[in-house]
Amino acid sequence: MSTETTLNAIEQSNTALLIELLEDKSLPIEEVQAIYNAFKTDKQLVGQVAMNLSLRTSVYERDREYSPIMVELLIDIASNPVDMGARWAVAKNPHTPVEVLRHLSADPINLVRALVAANPSTPSDVLEKFFSDEKIVRDGLSGNPNTPPKLLKILCDDNDKMVRMRLAENRAAPKEIIASLLKDTDPDVSKAAEANLGDRT
Repeated sequence: MSTETTLNAIEQSNTALLIELLEDKSLPIEEVQAIYNAFKTDKQLVGQVAMNLSLRTSVYERDREYSPIMVELLIDIASNPVDMGARWAVAKNPHTPVEVLRHLSADPINLVRALVAANPSTPSDVLEKFFSDEKIVRDGLSGNPNTPPKLLKILCDDNDKMVRMRLAENRAAPKEIIASLLKDTDPDVSKAAEANLGDRT
């Protein structure tokens, strides 16, 4: 669809069409911004813009889709009171600026804090504070490349298999920590640790 379609939909406040346009992650980021700026107080559209930013960003290819406009939108959505739920998309986005992640690390919603804990852009001093947070938040630390090794060492003995599993797959974790998971009682965890160490040789 053309830019003209987006502009017409904005002009006519055609919410259904705007939602359809935002479901396409290849919609030019300038058009996403135009929709957001026109409907900042529309909860449904703010949520859909957040979803669009989430769809177009891959944690594995962090440089893809990076743009100053995306960062601007992430900053704005983080403090937009109209849709608190949209903050989860900001919390998990690797392009979210560190100061915004710091702000969201004190969010009242535990899922938002959990996604900040798992975000590879979150600095280690913020991650340390999460260690005393509730379990859903703490769980995000095991797979984060910035989690301090002293915390990863404690997570090795976590009762939750998924925490140990994410730790076993964490490429940034020190070799000796991954090696200790080779003897894990769960075969999936020990296999993941073996594969991680195998990839480093």
